[in-house]
Amino acid sequence: MYLIIKRILGFILSLIAVIILIPVYLITAIAIKIDDPSGPVLFKQKRFGAHKKMFDIYKFRSMKTDAPHDLATEDIEDISGYLTRTGAFIRKYSIDELPQFLNVVKGDMAIIAPRPALWNQENLIAERDKYVGYHGMTPNDLRPGLTGWAQINGRDNLNDEQKAAYDGYYVKHFGFMMDLRCFLRTFRKVLTHSDVKE
Repeated sequence: MYLIIKRILGFILSLIAVIILIPVYLITAIAIKIDDPSGPVLFKQKRFGAHKKMFDIYKFRSMKTDAPHDLATEDIEDISGYLTRTGAFIRKYSIDELPQFLNVVKGDMAIIAPRPALWNQENLIAERDKYVGYHGMTPNDLRPGLTGWAQINGRDNLNDEQKAAYDGYYVKHFGFMMDLRCFLRTFRKVLTHSDVKE
């Protein structure tokens, strides 16, 4: 039952967020194009969704067009060399993630859940399958989230095994109170921009 309630709440809250954030979207888009007019405003990337089905995740483009497209942030040796000036700012304050509210509206994602793995993060996917929780589900069975338990407990500083362990803890304690804890602690992480690898 909570999965249904979670989806309805996620849709409503994300739709409201998209409407409220329209000015932020426009300002960010203009800044990206002024800073680096050669590339698109939005960046799309293949990610694993619920039950390991692929979908396109949306982000504001923060890196130059010659940056690696299929690597996680923590796997890029010197990300500063690829970041645009606008990109460094929007990543620091997680503004680059705001288009993902559109993914939530579409039904690809949830607001709170384990973050979506890249199509080539096979080790992370395998590690997540080791953890079974709510109604026999693993972290890979849930709609991925904008933020999750791993993101507020280390984010870019975690390896695959650590991320999977946190995701496993989330699915074992799945429910409204766990989502509320993640939601409230995410604000503190964003405001302090801690655990972000730039």
